[in-house]
Amino acid sequence: MHIWGHFKTITKHRHKVMRLCFRIGLYRQGLMHDLAKYSPTEFPKGCIYFQGDRSPNNKEREVTGISLSWLHHKGRSKHHFEYWLDYDETRPGCMRGMRMPRRYVAEMFCDRLAACQTYEKDKYTQESPVNFFYRGMGRYFMHPETRKEIGYLLTYYAEHGEDETVRYIKHEYLKGAPVPDSYAERDAVNGKPR
Repeated sequence: MHIWGHFKTITKHRHKVMRLCFRIGLYRQGLMHDLAKYSPTEFPKGCIYFQGDRSPNNKEREVTGISLSWLHHKGRSKHHFEYWLDYDETRPGCMRGMRMPRRYVAEMFCDRLAACQTYEKDKYTQESPVNFFYRGMGRYFMHPETRKEIGYLLTYYAEHGEDETVRYIKHEYLKGAPVPDSYAERDAVNGKPR
């Protein structure tokens, strides 16, 4: 059991997200971000499955076949696209992603940067968050507009850095600026645009 290690990791991550959220003007979301990780449902599991270089939810899933901690977390955290999955009324028996409000996409951006910084430590680069996004299969469950928006924000960050991306999110994206037509989603890490 790694109580102190897990506590330090989630607190470090939360403080990074909080700082970014504050910079873009999402004060309440910054303060409330990931408080569920300290709950009696999530915190003990995180201590048991802690590794320090990736989410304990992944290890819990590997060991038990399910991550009860993750199921609890995603159902309470609007910055995760999985919170926005619902039944697809056009295809019986299927689920689909609903479009996320921009303020939660912005928080998801902050969360992804902070997670990569926290877990990758010295290996972190400006491209880490966008590469992690395009390696993951979860993007296929996102609403197409949400996927396009988060992909663009992460790509923008990789190309322009934190200060410029924070400025863009605060003064353009959160004010309704569309993703430029010139942006093309990639199929995978270093993959070709779609």
